[in-house]
Amino acid sequence: MTDDAERHKSKMAKRKAVQDAEVASKTIEKGVLLVHTGPGKGKSTAAFGLALRALGHGWRIGVVQFIKGAWQTGERDALMRFGDQVSWHTMGEGFTWETQDKARDIAAATRAFAKARELMADPTIRLLILDELNIALRYDYLPVDEVVEALRNRRSDLHVVVTGRNAKPELMAIADGVTDMGAVKHHFAAGIKAQEGIEF
Repeated sequence: MTDDAERHKSKMAKRKAVQDAEVASKTIEKGVLLVHTGPGKGKSTAAFGLALRALGHGWRIGVVQFIKGAWQTGERDALMRFGDQVSWHTMGEGFTWETQDKARDIAAATRAFAKARELMADPTIRLLILDELNIALRYDYLPVDEVVEALRNRRSDLHVVVTGRNAKPELMAIADGVTDMGAVKHHFAAGIKAQEGIEF
């Protein structure tokens, strides 16, 4: 074995010992609250990737969409193929600049949050995605304190993912994990339209 290979092997053995000790020190098992926010693309996409992982383990999942209207999306069509393993609820009426009716948007968000509470109480749901809840909170369609309280007091084994730009500080404070997706470059800014299979 060369000196370089020996050094590498020794370095990786030390790294493995550190990593093994780190993993062994983590003993808490509970449902986590994850927040995907930031101006970059991929917040909902990441949540649906997590849904696919959960489904692969045989979990039952719930999805409540707070803003998106009843337009056709690839993720919904794909996940609905899992049948009763998925409880999907598109409760929004479209983006806020399309509805242009705050009272209607508040009513839709209120119905969506009632559905979210219902799914949180369902012991068969292991993962719940609250897609674009951050947007509903940003525009004050829902009282942030009420949402935070409900999420804080959810079942201890329920995993929840909240997506959308501009997550409220109160929500991030109670989250177990927050990912802020940055926008380094976006094809939309270069004039490339939203495309099937990429954006929806």
